Amino acid sequence: MFTDIQLNERLQKALDAQGITAPTAVQQATIAPALSGRDLMISAVTGSGKTYAFLLPMLQRFIDTPSPKTATRALILAPTRELAEQVSKSCEQLAAFTQIKSLSIYGGEGFKEQAAKLRKNPEILVATPGRLIEHLERQTIDLSDLEVLVLDEADRMLDMGFSEDVLKIAAQCRPERQTLLFSATLNTGDIRSLTEQVMNNPESLLLSDARTQVEAITQQVILADDVKHKERLLNRLLSHEPYSRALIFTNTRVAADQLGNVLSYQKHRAAVLHGDMDQPKRRQVLKLFRENRIQILVATDVAARGLDVEGIDLVINFAMARSGDDYVHRIGRTGRAGESGTAISLISPSEWNLMCSIERYLRISLERRTLSGFEGSFKGPLKTKASGKAIGKKKRPEAKKQDDDKPKVKKRLRDQKAIGKRRKPQNTEPQTLDQGFAPLKKRKAPDAG
Repeated sequence: MFTDIQLNERLQKALDAQGITAPTAVQQATIAPALSGRDLMISAVTGSGKTYAFLLPMLQRFIDTPSPKTATRALILAPTRELAEQVSKSCEQLAAFTQIKSLSIYGGEGFKEQAAKLRKNPEILVATPGRLIEHLERQTIDLSDLEVLVLDEADRMLDMGFSEDVLKIAAQCRPERQTLLFSATLNTGDIRSLTEQVMNNPESLLLSDARTQVEAITQQVILADDVKHKERLLNRLLSHEPYSRALIFTNTRVAADQLGNVLSYQKHRAAVLHGDMDQPKRRQVLKLFRENRIQILVATDVAARGLDVEGIDLVINFAMARSGDDYVHRIGRTGRAGESGTAISLISPSEWNLMCSIERYLRISLERRTLSGFEGSFKGPLKTKASGKAIGKKKRPEAKKQDDDKPKVKKRLRDQKAIGKRRKPQNTEPQTLDQGFAPLKKRKAPDAG
C-alpha cells in the first residue's frame, strides 16, 4: 500500500482519484531510496510504472521543502515528444491538489510561445534534449537551481544520438543535484560511460530487463516472401484477427506512409504516425486512436516509447525491429497492466538472421504460425550439416597414397596442357646449312641504261 511509504496527503488524494491503491514493484523499490537523495540507476521495462516512481518522491520533496523564488527545480529528459507529453500529463494528474506547476517543451511547437511559458517559472520541466539545447543557447532556461535531474529512457536517448546533448545539459545543471536514470538495460558501454560523467556514486536497482517483459505476451512469427506477400498477410490478419486496437510498426517513415495508403485502399480504419509529421497532426492522430475513431495505427519507432494507449491488444511488426530492446519496446505497447496481448512479426528472408539474434538475446523461441491459403515459398533457410560446411559443396576426394618405392615426379603445367595433343616430329640430327636452309639466289644486276 502507498500508506506504508507515508506520502503527503495531497499526493495520496491524487492517487485515490485515479484509483491507484498499491505501488508497482519499481515504485516500491525506488521511492524510499529516491527520497533519501541518492543517485539511482534503475533498470525497468516499459509499462512497469516507472513514471510515478520518480514523480512521487520528487513531488514529496518539493512539498516538504518549498522554494518559490528559485528557478526550475526538476528536469525530466525524454527521448520523444510523445513520451514527454505522457510524462507531463502524469505530472499534472499527480500534482493536481498541489501548487506545483510543470511544463513540457519539445520540437514542433513555437519557440516564442514556449519561452513565454518558461517565464512563469514552472518547478518541473519535461523536455526533449534537442529543443532544450535551443533554449539553453538562447538563455531562456536557468538550470542553476536544479535539484533533481531525471533521464527517462536513457538507452533510447543514446540510440537516437542525444549523448552529447545530454552531457551539455548536465553541465548546465547544479552539481549538487540528484540524478535518477531509468533504462531498459544498464549493461551497455554507452550507459556506463554516461553514468560516470553525470552521476555521483549511483546505486543500481536491477528490477527487470528486456527479457522479463515479453513473458506475458503471445509472440508469433509468420514467414513472408516479400513486401507484397506481407501486405496480403497483413490484410488477412486485420480482417480476421480479433482485436480492439492494432499497432503496426515499420522501420522508415516512407514505408509507414506507403503502408498507410495500402490499408486505406483496403478499407481499414487506419492512420499513420511518424517523426516527419508536425506536432498538431501527431496529437490529432493519437486522439483519434485513443477515442477508437481509428482502429489501426501505422507507426515508426517514435511510437514505441511513451505511447500509452489503453486497449492495444495486437502489435504487428510489418518490418522486424532492428534490436532486441527495440523489439521489446514495440510489443510492450500491448499486454500492459496485466492485460493479455498478441505480437506478430512478419519475417522475410532478409530478416531471418535478425529474428534469430533477437531470439538469442531474449532467450526465447518465437511461435511459428502460418495462415491457410497465404503460405509463401520461403520456409526458412536450408538446414546445414553438423560439420557446419555449406550444403552443395562437393567433398574433395582424398589423394591416393603413392607407394614409397615410386619416385615422386613433379608435374608441370605445360605438360598438363599438352596432354592429348599431337606432337610434331623432331629431327634430332644436327642440321647443316644445306639441310636446314634453301640456297640463296643470286640477284640479277640492274640494266646499265
